[in-house]
Amino acid sequence: MKRFVQLFRELDATTATNAKVAALKAYFETAKPENAIWALHLLTGKMRRKTLTSRALREIFLEVSDLSEWLVKDAQAHVGDTAEAVALLVNATEVPLPKTLPLDLPLHVWLEEEIPKAAGADDETKRDLVLHWWAGLEPDEVFVLHKILSGSFRVGVSATLVTRALAQAFERSPAEMTHRLMGDFPTTPEFYRSLADAPDGPLPSQPYPFLLAYAVELNVIEDEGLAAYRLEWKWDGIRAQAVKREGELFLWSRGEDLITTQFPELAEDLLNLPDGTVLDGEVVAWGDDGVLPFNNLQKRLGRKKVGPKIIEATPTHFLAYDLLELGGKDMREVSLKQRQKRLKKVVDAAPLERVSLTEPLEAKTLEELEELREAARAAGAEGLMLKRLDSQYLVGRRKGLWWKHKVDPFTLDAVLIYAQAGTGRRANLFTDYTFALWDGDALVSFTKAYSGLTDKEIARLDNWIRRNTIERFGPVRSVKPEKVFEIGFEGIAESKRHKSGVAVRFPRILRWREDKPPAEADTLETAKALLTL
Repeated sequence: MKRFVQLFRELDATTATNAKVAALKAYFETAKPENAIWALHLLTGKMRRKTLTSRALREIFLEVSDLSEWLVKDAQAHVGDTAEAVALLVNATEVPLPKTLPLDLPLHVWLEEEIPKAAGADDETKRDLVLHWWAGLEPDEVFVLHKILSGSFRVGVSATLVTRALAQAFERSPAEMTHRLMGDFPTTPEFYRSLADAPDGPLPSQPYPFLLAYAVELNVIEDEGLAAYRLEWKWDGIRAQAVKREGELFLWSRGEDLITTQFPELAEDLLNLPDGTVLDGEVVAWGDDGVLPFNNLQKRLGRKKVGPKIIEATPTHFLAYDLLELGGKDMREVSLKQRQKRLKKVVDAAPLERVSLTEPLEAKTLEELEELREAARAAGAEGLMLKRLDSQYLVGRRKGLWWKHKVDPFTLDAVLIYAQAGTGRRANLFTDYTFALWDGDALVSFTKAYSGLTDKEIARLDNWIRRNTIERFGPVRSVKPEKVFEIGFEGIAESKRHKSGVAVRFPRILRWREDKPPAEADTLETAKALLTL
């Protein structure tokens, strides 16, 4: 644990990519395999289970300390993270802790034996365990433990960076290492040691790393010519891989979540694929006329099991657009043109009712391309994909292979009414905003947004918020309704959960409308009119 916390300090102390990679590489080269595999599990974001919530940690602290709850919540608001705030308070105040020897347990013992003691334990046992841990750990160790316990471990390195460092440590290629760490992997020292060896083949459930697209550069398309590309709709669904191996079907999202049980009817249908087949495609909501808006999928997400009623109410479909494995053979080095031919043969030959191919579109000029893009929403898509016919299926975002040409976002001018401090490095700045639209003479909140402003604009707005606060509701401030912002979003749907009656998808701030007074912001009626587009 101490060596892992040392790595945490090294990563947190720098923003330099090379320094982070060097620190990770040194750790992987020297750590014992039984510890390194758990570190890899944490650093790649696969450790998501919550053993104790941040709220539970706060309540344990309040139970044994003399501090008032409002003071702890205020500290939490300033720090921006409950787990971190409690860790700081434990070490900054005189909390009565049991006498114990320093806890110098290896990381794998913490993850395999010590922390699981709290899972399913009664409240008293949990409290005694936490107090024992607080007494035996150093301040930084307490903080890291809290992040692990609450399932929110992050340290400012991407999974890509971790994989690159591991590849260097084992002298393997980053692409190969990325594939071997896709999906769930065993947290055993044997698996960790095996990463140094040439792979025997993917595990039965293992997906491939996804190939991602860049925002289109039309000058590049014009120079190369549209004939070099395959055009498809960019579907508004869940990007997924269907993996059929050894008689089982695994459905993986791009975020490496196993979503098979959320779409059991698709899994049942995809089981008709031949063994050793992996398809890349999109899970979409499906109606009599084809693809439905994304919000129709919302009832499926986050559920462990989906019953017949939900399946009947929200039909789904798998739109296949690439073939990554056939007969157990990796097809990614074959050109897209050849992969498409083989994909069509596979799908046509299998008895599939809920699977269709994504058909190619035609455009000979940039003008025709723009006409297609403008028709995307009517087709249930969010834009176009342009894929080079000679492209291999590589790992991650590769410029020039796949381009995305999305439709222009919906936009509304809205009034800022609430603000809340951010988290982490932005814990001392107001960066989380709530925006409202006019409903008659009243402002009704319709969305939140967290991105889109520059650092300079955030600093200016933060200063204004502090000087123009009307009321405080814990960490949230109500502000004078004077500032107008243009909000962009990808989709809009009716919602009974929201006071406004609508919910928007992927909201972000497009610009600060300093030229517009609040009275000229958009109305709820204008927002609802977008529902018909």
